[in-house]
Amino acid sequence: MRTNGESKFSFLVIGLGLGAISGLMAALLARKETRDLLRERSTEALDYLSQKGKNLRDTTEGIVDKGRKLMSHRCCSVDATAKVHQEERRETLSG
Repeated sequence: MRTNGESKFSFLVIGLGLGAISGLMAALLARKETRDLLRERSTEALDYLSQKGKNLRDTTEGIVDKGRKLMSHRCCSVDATAKVHQEERRETLSG
């Protein structure tokens, strides 16, 4: 026959075992939810960064195009100015 102390001890051991099993199950579920949450947030962050990168790329392409146009006009005007200057020097030296 068991004494009152032995039954309390066995209930304690059973309770600790059940508590440990349920704690592990809860931790596994929480880990899965945490992984899903992190995966969702990282996907959102990647989408956001991709969108901002595209906007930045479009903006910089516009700036580069404007810079190229400006430099091409400036180079042409510099070349034209140099030609005019050379012609003026020739006219001055020759006549």
